[in-house]
Amino acid sequence: MPETVEMVHEDALPGHESKLEPKPEWQPRYPGSGRLTDKVAIVTGADSGIGRAVAALFAREGADVVIAYLCEHDDAEETARIVREEGREALTFAGDLGEQATCQALVDATIEKFGKLDILVNNAGEQHPDDDVREITEKQLRRTFQTNIFSMFMLTQAALDHLGEGAAIINTTSVTMYKGSAGLLDYSSTKGAITAYTRSLSENLIERKIRVNAVAPGPIWTPLNPCGGAPEEKVKHFGEGTPMGRPGQPNEVAPSYLFLACEDASYMSGQVLHPNGGVVIGS
Repeated sequence: MPETVEMVHEDALPGHESKLEPKPEWQPRYPGSGRLTDKVAIVTGADSGIGRAVAALFAREGADVVIAYLCEHDDAEETARIVREEGREALTFAGDLGEQATCQALVDATIEKFGKLDILVNNAGEQHPDDDVREITEKQLRRTFQTNIFSMFMLTQAALDHLGEGAAIINTTSVTMYKGSAGLLDYSSTKGAITAYTRSLSENLIERKIRVNAVAPGPIWTPLNPCGGAPEEKVKHFGEGTPMGRPGQPNEVAPSYLFLACEDASYMSGQVLHPNGGVVIGS
């Protein structure tokens, strides 16, 4: 297994959920019904935010969860504790998923522990606000694409031999792919690539009966936003521009991933769900 790279960016990403106030709401809102009984899921970026909420909900529905993250070890251990409290097994895996060797090692560790893989949630991502396109350095541009979209290609490549009929791949895109974001040019561009990747990979894997879908969250209260370099005043009013007038919580987004992971979505592939606070967007 590759060594964990202690990667914390100049803007404090990825950021500790344990230090965020108010705390994001990750708790599942209802009892489990066994929709993922004995499934094994890899959830990237599962140490905090949407990833933590997805891991918690998957565990409540009967899945064992591999918690992939970059370097926030305390947050990852808390997610593992949450999964185990639901009566399921958890495996934590730290490393830079922008590197192909790390993606392969993650899948290898999953198969070594659980012997199979049923669900892949490509959720890890990073963003760096810049109001002027000239301020985006080559290093930042490459890093954002490497984390947000290259990792999805490489992790899917590593996982594919272990995904059988009925397996599900779920990618995290964003409302910014559809409506744009003046201050998140590189991030929004990666989210556009993720949506195209989702639709194309669905076409590519449909004959193997592997479903590929995506979720496009709106403004969700996670460490990504206050730790991503956004001005304090902007963070203070985060999410107020949605029709609902507030940011969403991770546990308001996680059910979209559960739906796409389980048999309830057996006739859906190549689609995108939009938990975004009421923003109406085109396809």
